[in-house]
Amino acid sequence: MTRRNAEAGSAVSNAALFGEVLRHFREAALFTQEGLAREIPCDRSHVARVEAGARVPQDTFAKKCDELLVTGGVLGRLWGRIDWYPQVEHPDWFRRRAEMDAVAVAVRAYQERVIPGLLQTEDYARALFSPVTSGGEVEERVRARMSRQRRFLGAEGPLYVAVLDESCLRNVVGSPSVMRDQCAHLLTVGRRPNIRIQVVRADRPGLDRPNASMSLIRLPDGHEWVYSESLDRGHFNDDPATYARHSQTYDVLRADALSAPESAALVSELMEGYGHHGQGQPERGDVDQEQLQRIQRRRLHRNSPRYPRHRPRPGQQEP
Repeated sequence: MTRRNAEAGSAVSNAALFGEVLRHFREAALFTQEGLAREIPCDRSHVARVEAGARVPQDTFAKKCDELLVTGGVLGRLWGRIDWYPQVEHPDWFRRRAEMDAVAVAVRAYQERVIPGLLQTEDYARALFSPVTSGGEVEERVRARMSRQRRFLGAEGPLYVAVLDESCLRNVVGSPSVMRDQCAHLLTVGRRPNIRIQVVRADRPGLDRPNASMSLIRLPDGHEWVYSESLDRGHFNDDPATYARHSQTYDVLRADALSAPESAALVSELMEGYGHHGQGQPERGDVDQEQLQRIQRRRLHRNSPRYPRHRPRPGQQEP
């Protein structure tokens, strides 16, 4: 995928225009980049890259900036009119899957080791691609991956259910900072009405898990596909018996996984752990030890002796 998009320059101009408008309203409201980032909340570098036209913001970012900067909804309307990903190029072997994502009415995914592409942040995707390619091709692949997300993250997006093996959250991609932001992104998108994220705990080895990451895709005409990947190749299977078998395995696993709220709590704890290990890669034992200490503190609190509270009689005042 070395061929450049003919209209890539247009996308850069659109992103730069959005960034200039954001900067204008931010400065008019007397916000620094750091101050605005603190209120959103996000990293200052995220605001800086959006203003520079180097990062595509989400619609929720634009709406929050409208609210904080009192723009009257200008940024949200501008975000909706910009074609952020004109004619992006996917790898030849992946193009068919991307075409399915563009029309699918439902996607149910099981993923291990890495976060699914539809849920990745730009920095996470960039960290994945950087070891296997270089230069402008990295950004082209990141742009193509982000383009697939817009439909699922937009208003009235199709159903997307992701069951993540816990290894997705503990396998450090890029750096602890990248993982912290990725966890925060999962918490944000998991609150959308069409998206559910559930985690399968690593300490439950007896569960019947698929042999590899896979997606169950339903198209508007009712056609159903099983999709999986090997190195640089996608595999499609629409045999009804095969789909039914994998669908049953998926549904049973989803029932045995943590619920969406329980999964969000685990993601939040891991995000906090990544934040505390900013100077080095978080070891699983460190994060687990921190969780164990929390549990022990809660148990200690529950088991501690309770002393009667002094309650004043009617007419008395608290001392």
